[in-house]
Amino acid sequence: MIIVSNTSPITNLAAIGRLNLLQDLYDTILIPEAVNLELTSGGDEIPGSTEVKTLSWIQIQSVSNPNLALSLRQELDAGESEAIALAVELQADLLLLHKPLGYQVASRFGLKIKGVLWVLIFMVKYRGLIPSVKPLLDELIGTADFWITPGLYHRILQLAGE
Repeated sequence: MIIVSNTSPITNLAAIGRLNLLQDLYDTILIPEAVNLELTSGGDEIPGSTEVKTLSWIQIQSVSNPNLALSLRQELDAGESEAIALAVELQADLLLLHKPLGYQVASRFGLKIKGVLWVLIFMVKYRGLIPSVKPLLDELIGTADFWITPGLYHRILQLAGE
C-alpha cells in the first residue's frame, strides 16, 4: 500500500506519543519535502520532528510534478499541496489529512482520504490494537490542541462503540 501523509496527522499523533499507530497500520508512510520541512524547520519542539528524522518507516519523497503542487498553493499550504500532488503522482491508496479544505481539494482528484480520528476508530473497532478511543481523543484535545466539535466528538465515540 502507498500511504502519503500531510503534517497534521504526524504532529497530532506524535504529540500524544502515539505515532506508532501509523506504523501499526502501515509499513511505510511517505511524506513530501514540504511536510518534512514543516516538521523539522522549527527544531525538535514540533511534535514528530525527531521521529521524522529517525524512524525508517517514515520516508521523504520529492514531488516529481512541482507544477501541480504549485497550482494547489492557491488554496492550500505547502505541505498539503505537496501531499496531494505526491498522492496523485503515486496513485496512493490513502492520503492522511486533517483540514476540511484539504479534503475538498484532494477529493477532486479521486483520492481516498482519512484523518487521525479515522485512525483511532480503526485501531479500536477493526484492529483491537488500542482499548479505547476516548482517552486518546481527550489527550489530542488537551495536549495537541486538536479542535473538534462536541457533536463530532460524540459521533466518534459512538462509531468506536464507546
